[in-house]
Amino acid sequence: PDSLDASPVIQIDETPPSPAMNGPFVSSNQPDSDSEPGMNFLRPDRPPSPGAVSTCSTVSYLGYDGDNNLTRKVGKKKKRRPSLRRSVSNISINIDFEEGVNSDTDDDLSDVSLSQDVTLVYASHERIPKKDFHHEVQAKKDLTTFFGMVVPMLDIDEISLQDILETMLDRVLQEEPQCTMGSVRSSLLTHDSVHHFAKTIQGTSETEYGSMDYDQSWICAFAALHELKKRHVVIARLRHPRNLGETSQEVQFIVLVLAPRKEKTMRNALETARTFSTLLMYPEVRQDLLDCQDELEFMAILKRTEQEQQEQQKDERKIQQEAIKSAASFERPEDERFPVGVGIWHDIKRRVPHYLSDFTDGVTGRHSLHKLLSATVFVYFACVLPSIAFGTLNDRNTHGAIDVKKVMVSQTIGGVIFGLFSGQPLIILSTTAPLALYTKIIYEFSHWMHVDFLPLFSLTGLFSCAFLVVYSFLGLSRVMKYTTRSVEEIFALFIVVAFVVDAMRSLSSDFYTYFDPASCSRAINQTSLTGNTSDHSGADHGEAADRCQPERPLLHTVLLLGTLWLSTTLYSCTKSPYLTEGKRELLADYALPIAGLFNAFLGSYVFSAVALERFEVREVALFTMVPLGGLHTKAILVALGLGFCLSLLFFMDQNIAGAIVSNPAHKLKKGSAYHYDLLVLATINAILSVFGLPLLNGALPVSPLHVRALADVEVRIDQGHLYPIIIRVRETRMAAILSHLLVGLSLLLLPSPLNYISQPVLNGIFLFLAVSSLNGNQMFERLLLLFTEQSAYPPNHYIRRVPLGKIHLWSLSQVLQLGLVCGLGFSPLVYLEMVFPLVILSLMPIRHLVMPRLIDAKYIEALDAAHTDFQ
Repeated sequence: PDSLDASPVIQIDETPPSPAMNGPFVSSNQPDSDSEPGMNFLRPDRPPSPGAVSTCSTVSYLGYDGDNNLTRKVGKKKKRRPSLRRSVSNISINIDFEEGVNSDTDDDLSDVSLSQDVTLVYASHERIPKKDFHHEVQAKKDLTTFFGMVVPMLDIDEISLQDILETMLDRVLQEEPQCTMGSVRSSLLTHDSVHHFAKTIQGTSETEYGSMDYDQSWICAFAALHELKKRHVVIARLRHPRNLGETSQEVQFIVLVLAPRKEKTMRNALETARTFSTLLMYPEVRQDLLDCQDELEFMAILKRTEQEQQEQQKDERKIQQEAIKSAASFERPEDERFPVGVGIWHDIKRRVPHYLSDFTDGVTGRHSLHKLLSATVFVYFACVLPSIAFGTLNDRNTHGAIDVKKVMVSQTIGGVIFGLFSGQPLIILSTTAPLALYTKIIYEFSHWMHVDFLPLFSLTGLFSCAFLVVYSFLGLSRVMKYTTRSVEEIFALFIVVAFVVDAMRSLSSDFYTYFDPASCSRAINQTSLTGNTSDHSGADHGEAADRCQPERPLLHTVLLLGTLWLSTTLYSCTKSPYLTEGKRELLADYALPIAGLFNAFLGSYVFSAVALERFEVREVALFTMVPLGGLHTKAILVALGLGFCLSLLFFMDQNIAGAIVSNPAHKLKKGSAYHYDLLVLATINAILSVFGLPLLNGALPVSPLHVRALADVEVRIDQGHLYPIIIRVRETRMAAILSHLLVGLSLLLLPSPLNYISQPVLNGIFLFLAVSSLNGNQMFERLLLLFTEQSAYPPNHYIRRVPLGKIHLWSLSQVLQLGLVCGLGFSPLVYLEMVFPLVILSLMPIRHLVMPRLIDAKYIEALDAAHTDFQ
């Protein structure tokens, strides 16, 4: 109206606001010719205003005064004037005018209100990989299926997003009578009043200034609905580019993907959308699609693009595999020229420059002291508790020749020497279940040949060390390059099974010894006849009473499960929402000692009335050299054969532990030293053999858990699944050395108070080590797929690349190999147990000669990928 002294030009951008838009907005668009009545106040003799900038509290605008001079005016908040009102989507703007300081009239600029129907929209951005059409089976199946079904919609004339959606969804709704336009639109859009896609995929690139630039010429929107019966893909090419939001201002291609909510993981809406987004992400492809004349030519271009990308990805994969120089490699180019001793020499040259930093890295850097302390405590308990358990087992198997004290002395000596002089100090040496099993075998042979156990044990250890020296100088660790991930996982699961078997044997032994139903019935009957248990001092009643103590196996079960539950709960509390992040990490770092000490207190004090089994400590000479002169020729030959088989066990166990520790997922930077570590191990075991102390080798799962204790870990989410990612590892010797010094000091605590840690608590620790080592074992993860709903499958690389039947066939073959190893390892026949290391070695030819005849090589490549792949 002319009554206004100054009339601003208010330009309203008709583009629907984006969810990311907040606060100030700038617009320089001209007003529409069909503006609402309240907005048509421009004078024809005045040029259009350059624009307006508005906020929620003030409005700064360029307008004209009475002399038609352009001037800047500022409006302040005042009362609302409904006379000038215009709604943009769901945002209402009320404007009153005030001219300078002479604001005597009611026509002053007053208020901009953005409060009506304002909603909050949550936006999340996640980088996803493009589809690998060469390897991912489901991607090729999707394209084959949809190329025969999809009919592109070319040159759509609709302008608004709502009209475009209705045009594209007409055909889908005809095939899905249970779906309505409203339900599909509510799944695709943030909400009905703001037409903005809720879930989209777009191409992005990095600008020269480091920011992210969106490819705004195409967009792929996807959604999952309960009502759908099958997946649908609709591709549309717009006749003219349309503005669909802040990051989609020139869209000319729209892809809609709709899938049932209960669809399989590899067939869900996101994976299908990723397939077609990969086809459209290249500019030259979109240019060809713009130039095509009909639907047949359009689909032919998409098919050609899929074939070209498949070949390109195949070449890229080959280049990538050739470029990878894994830190876990067993074979290096410089080792091939002089095979004798050259591997050891190069290992030493590679590790010596890092020797000083192996100590300083444990105390420098953020949180390093805390990590060093927690790792030291963890390794201490992870070594001393199994030492007690295996010492008790060896004491029982060897009738006291090797007991708890000898195992702890051996652990201290070997751990300190290896921590000081090894090439890869993150490996922890320990007496393992296979070594305890082999110790029993040697004792059986000594009993069979009527010779003393310790001389035969010592000579067997010396022969095995001699073979290890030969292996290290000849560089035979290079043979271990054939131990693929499959072999490592089978051996790791065998250690898990061994822990579980030892714990269950101890528990079942308690039930068998102290809970005999016949003895309990006899004791109850005798007590009921006399009414006084004290009168029964006869042998029969005493034997029945000894066999009827059900409280002992019951408490054994409670402490075992209690230790397992508390340790696993604390260890996994980093995924819990309770407490702060630092406190959760602290509890996880000290899960093992907290669970062990708490349940030891329960068993020893709270339930002190129940007599639990405790280990005994024998007073024997520790550093007396074992005499070997009493062995006859037959015993020496047996020791030679046993030593060879034992050396194979050392060779496999040590190298597999080193490979798991050094795999690139741990992001270690100082390299490995397989040949040199084998020589150090031979030296340590030779010293221990001379004094009749138990032998050591690389321990699973303590070694990779030691790496985890020294690592900074992040938990990331991929399609609802949590994945721990190691950011960096403090490659230090300090934790191993300090923890084994503590093990040595613990000798002063024998027999009391260490013998208050009862056998059930030790068994619970065994189960915790077994359960915690399952994390990241792909063989175990694949076995879980047999009991998992397909829509809940994790988005692992092998699920994308391998048909489900082939995955289950591969898992079944691994289970059979594991069953073979366990059958021989736990066999009651001594001769079968003796060849147990040879069976482990035979896993390599089975993997490379037998499995390729059952499963295609391209599928084996995905299922048995190296640790470097797909990280």
